[in-house]
Amino acid sequence: MEKAAGCPAVGGSYPQKNAEILSSQYGINLFLAGLLLTFAWAVHAVGISKSHLLSYLITLMLIQLLWMLWYLCRSCTQRRLIRDKDTHAGARWLKCGITLFAVITLILDSFKIGYYIDFSNCLSPTEGIFPVTHAMHTILQVYFLWCHAKDIIQSFKTLERFGVIHSVFTNLLLWTNGVLTESKHQLNEHKERLITLGFGNITIVLDDHAPQCNCTTTTLCSIFSQGIYYLYPFNIEYHILASTMLYVLWKNIGRKVERHQQHKTPFKFHGITVGMIFGLIVLTSTIAIVVVYLIQIGRSKTKSELALTMFYLHAIFVLALMCTAGIVALLIYRLEDRSLDNSKNPARKLDAELLVGTAAGSWLLSWGSILAIICAQAHPKYTWYNLPYSVLVIIEKYIQNLFIIESIHREQEKVNDDIKTLRIVTISRGSTLSLTPSYKEIYNGGAARDHGEVPCLFKGSICGRENDGGGSGDAKEEKNQDKSSVMHSASDFSFYGRNSVTNSKRRILKNIAAFLFLCNLSLWIPPAFGCRPEYDNGLEEIVFGFEPWIIVVNLAMPFSIFYRMHSAASLFEVNCKT
Repeated sequence: MEKAAGCPAVGGSYPQKNAEILSSQYGINLFLAGLLLTFAWAVHAVGISKSHLLSYLITLMLIQLLWMLWYLCRSCTQRRLIRDKDTHAGARWLKCGITLFAVITLILDSFKIGYYIDFSNCLSPTEGIFPVTHAMHTILQVYFLWCHAKDIIQSFKTLERFGVIHSVFTNLLLWTNGVLTESKHQLNEHKERLITLGFGNITIVLDDHAPQCNCTTTTLCSIFSQGIYYLYPFNIEYHILASTMLYVLWKNIGRKVERHQQHKTPFKFHGITVGMIFGLIVLTSTIAIVVVYLIQIGRSKTKSELALTMFYLHAIFVLALMCTAGIVALLIYRLEDRSLDNSKNPARKLDAELLVGTAAGSWLLSWGSILAIICAQAHPKYTWYNLPYSVLVIIEKYIQNLFIIESIHREQEKVNDDIKTLRIVTISRGSTLSLTPSYKEIYNGGAARDHGEVPCLFKGSICGRENDGGGSGDAKEEKNQDKSSVMHSASDFSFYGRNSVTNSKRRILKNIAAFLFLCNLSLWIPPAFGCRPEYDNGLEEIVFGFEPWIIVVNLAMPFSIFYRMHSAASLFEVNCKT
């Protein structure tokens, strides 16, 4: 009978499992078609122009807009229904981050509109329609994520799976398009820098997609064209964050969740002063290094070598500090005896997978640099700094991943029973008396109640009078009271000692998390804004060949950039939970 009763429940899960498989296959094919179209445009395939790619992206965005409007309308009509929520998904700080990137993306869209107006004589209409559609898509998507990122959809599940997965891969294609456009711009500047370093024998045709007509207002065209490429890093981060939040929403469709709510963990600056100070020093120095690097690189051979040496020395110092901080945090975790939370959590699982997966991009570049240094026949002086830099990149990400993944899997620290036991201290007869029993007396109170005894709450006052009748045994009462006071003092001293050690460990972990958070933001800035020694030192191109190494860098660098931003977001969460 039990098996018969259980069969419908098991069988009922198959349609939903099939819907998940079908929707995922639909999304993958959608992405592959767009990826192939993007690649065809990048290599100037015959018969495929940029307008074809933009038309495809516009169509995908319009379909997503229709689905989001339908979902929002349905949610408004059914807002009285109780909806399940995933408290781990769509954290407020993540929503604030994606909103910031979205605002800068809207500025980018306005620049693209202005650029189209200036070159409207020789650009296809799709290049004007695309930024307008993208701006509408950005505004509605941010609103959708703010209101519904935590939803656990339990109705129209098959249809919603296709809608959400369509949104996921639409954002991934927009991310791919942004990465490719930004990489083309970086590649066009790269050859000029290599020539100044003496690598003039490396030749490649510049991949230029500039309009074949004159601009109506030269000054504005220059501002728009240059500003667009400085804003692309924020657009890239926006789309990858949106795709991850939508992926968690897709994984939560039809999921059964426990009814307990997660405790809110607000961010507090109290207790992380040391980590913030050191992190801000690293952030400030990194910005200065990037500015000097971008000014000096490509000016002359001497200035370019000096810029590369300066970058490597600074990065080596920062990475060594981060490795040390991560090792200290892991040692503290080894000294603690706290269990891990292994409950099902799509958001946390995705965080861990993204950390390891995107770190592979940096590891690929680092191993390429190490092999190039070993195999190269000639070594300019600045290239030797690349060896410790590449080794530290591998080690630092390895340690940091261990720290973050263990932190997000550790159970929240529960309030200690000693803290729950309120101690009201009164001063009587020159000694400290406790209004409440110690925690041992509470736990052992059952034995006293079984024998009909009442635990002494007021030492030396109530119990003394009950036992002695208020007259005899004063000396014995004083002796017992003194002994009780000593025992309570020892218990309090032990409790406060343990509590002090725990607080010290927590303070150290919070400072380490704050320091690593700012360091990851600092290391995100150089590659995002064009400071990429993997391009500029020239040694890898000599060993692997120019085009193969450029392909490797263009594939791995976006993952490396995203890793830093995702690590910063994860470390922010670690700081809040610690």
